[in-house]
Amino acid sequence: MITVTSTAKTSTTGERADLLESLAKHRYLLRYTVRDLTDEQAAQRTTASVLCLGGLVKHVSDVERVWADFIVRGADAVRGGPADGTGTDNREKEFTLRGDETLADVLDRYAKVAHRTDEIVASLPDLDVSHPLPQAPWFEPGSRWSARRVLLHIIGETAQHAGHADIIREALDGAKTMG
Repeated sequence: MITVTSTAKTSTTGERADLLESLAKHRYLLRYTVRDLTDEQAAQRTTASVLCLGGLVKHVSDVERVWADFIVRGADAVRGGPADGTGTDNREKEFTLRGDETLADVLDRYAKVAHRTDEIVASLPDLDVSHPLPQAPWFEPGSRWSARRVLLHIIGETAQHAGHADIIREALDGAKTMG
């Protein structure tokens, strides 16, 4: 059995607690996938894609940071970042560990992002607080997302990439997150 805890205040209850618990579970699975790896292993590509384990953690952290900023600041937080797909001329950099990055550094940054997101969710006056989405081909014009919808998106992104990480890790050394 996997024990999951949220970094948010223990007074978080109801829907917020459920959302944060789900997010914490998927964060844990992603972090668990990179257990006991060296920086070289975390940077290694084991499939035909550019994805590596350290790069996935870095990407998920960046996406969560941007969308948490969206909850607080609105569309300006998303423009030009990984969440809108326009933040880098070379998407490959977003999914790789550069020579000056370590897995420990990326995991530490992810923990700080997670803590901040949890604090934002715990302190929101209402999960229905919403902002218009930035103009992008994948967003319907005039669409708005509530804090609740953003959290569901972060949970989905984290879960999807935790699955990617599990495939990459299994191809690396046969280790699995579950099963």
